[in-house]
Amino acid sequence: MTVIEQTLSRRTAIGAAAAAGAAAAFTTGTPAMAAGSGPAGPTTVDPVAAAGLLPADPLLHLLRRATFGPSPASIAEIRKLGASAWLDRQLKPASIADPVADELIARLPLSGLSIAEIRAKAAAGQLKQYDWTPMWQLSWAAPIRAIWSERQLFEVMVDFWSNHLNVTCPIGDVWDSRADYDRNVIRKHALGTFADLLKASARHPAMLTYLDNRYSTRLAPNENYGRELLELHTVGLEYTEQDVKDAARLLTGLGVDKATGAYRYDAANHAVGPVKVLTFTHANATTTGGEAAVLALLDHLAIHPSTARRIVTKLCVRFVADEPPAGLITKLVKVYLDNRTAIAPVLRALFTSAEFAGSIGAKVRTPLEDLAATIRILGYGPPPAGTKTYESLYGMARNAGHAPLLWGPPSGYPDVAAAWASPSGLLVRWNFHLSIASGSWPTDLVKPADLLTGMIGARPATYGALIDATAVRLLGVTLAAEKTAALAAFFGKTPSSAVKYNDPAVGWMYPYLLGMLLNSPNFALR
Repeated sequence: MTVIEQTLSRRTAIGAAAAAGAAAAFTTGTPAMAAGSGPAGPTTVDPVAAAGLLPADPLLHLLRRATFGPSPASIAEIRKLGASAWLDRQLKPASIADPVADELIARLPLSGLSIAEIRAKAAAGQLKQYDWTPMWQLSWAAPIRAIWSERQLFEVMVDFWSNHLNVTCPIGDVWDSRADYDRNVIRKHALGTFADLLKASARHPAMLTYLDNRYSTRLAPNENYGRELLELHTVGLEYTEQDVKDAARLLTGLGVDKATGAYRYDAANHAVGPVKVLTFTHANATTTGGEAAVLALLDHLAIHPSTARRIVTKLCVRFVADEPPAGLITKLVKVYLDNRTAIAPVLRALFTSAEFAGSIGAKVRTPLEDLAATIRILGYGPPPAGTKTYESLYGMARNAGHAPLLWGPPSGYPDVAAAWASPSGLLVRWNFHLSIASGSWPTDLVKPADLLTGMIGARPATYGALIDATAVRLLGVTLAAEKTAALAAFFGKTPSSAVKYNDPAVGWMYPYLLGMLLNSPNFALR
């Protein structure tokens, strides 16, 4: 049985009392009282916490879900601010100074260039025509931002929307537009309204190229974008073939200027005539009015109840459970519709819900999240110079099957445990856990001079204390006695064995303890 399968087999819902306590703690910013320990009498025991997999602390639960993994700094911050103030801050990313990530991304200057800037560099001979370097730099930037950005929830949502409105990167036809798509579509609207995000995507050369609309003509409408707009981006599998045909006809004219590579509406190439897409109807009488008709369709689709349910369900899958509670979805659909597709109110309602509070143990990390969470919980700093480590981190994610932005189909990477439960993928994760912990690869992450004291402070007196302190540091919990004994036996000791000054376990072998704990089912959970 794989680690993920073991984790899922032991997963269970938190009891009602524990969930209520966690929800209350969200308001007060204090940890939930351990089940059964309060003065009010017997309560339902939290089976996950009892099993020792995850702590019942709602603050750590929020960090595991709303970030790419807790770090020592983020744990200290949320304990100081409390959950509510921490979430308020994360929902306003522009207010968060991000100097470390800004400096790291500045080393990838092509990753944020506009279409015009990339084409100008190609014309000046500074880049080759169809050069993939800007796309590679954008791809390398993804794990860097996930690990070291202070705007963690924003980066999680950038990842979410990059999958929902996927444009594979790198891929040849978007060589000049994919970086701009990231900056002016996904990142610009990640915490805005879905309606604005959808309209920005529909009028961007990267999407129009990726899904072939730039090649669609009034005489031969291409149905690819029209179909994915309905099936993947908005309402789901609720359309008819006639809906697709009418959507494709209406979308004609949305294209790319051959000379500049920029978005261009070509009225002469727009197919006129009445259209009906689901419950949306439009006379579509003139070529000059075609673009406005498309925007009306997109607004209609964004606020459609089926789109609301699809977006909310995907958010619940990302943040709550692979099979989220139907009642929570229904509540959040109303929030989405009442707020005219604004995403921040939906996230606020999700994270403050009893269903979220009760979902500890219900999600498993993807490989990219595992990689980011490993470096974040170890507290390692970024490389002081250069970008070779960027490529190494990207390669680690790629080797685990999760190269950022590289998912080929337009559906985006899956976000359920079953999609990632493979022995080979787990072996890759286990290898990079030890590589990172030991400093063997990448070699220039900034680690404490004394790894042991940098991790847990004073040297413990016994092996049991050493293992407990390290487990709390990495996992938030101590392990069951038999697991502590098994780890001590790896060093040829028992939990009561004294830690001597020159023991390898607190020297060159300490990274092996870190690696084994990071390989545990506890750490696999999001």
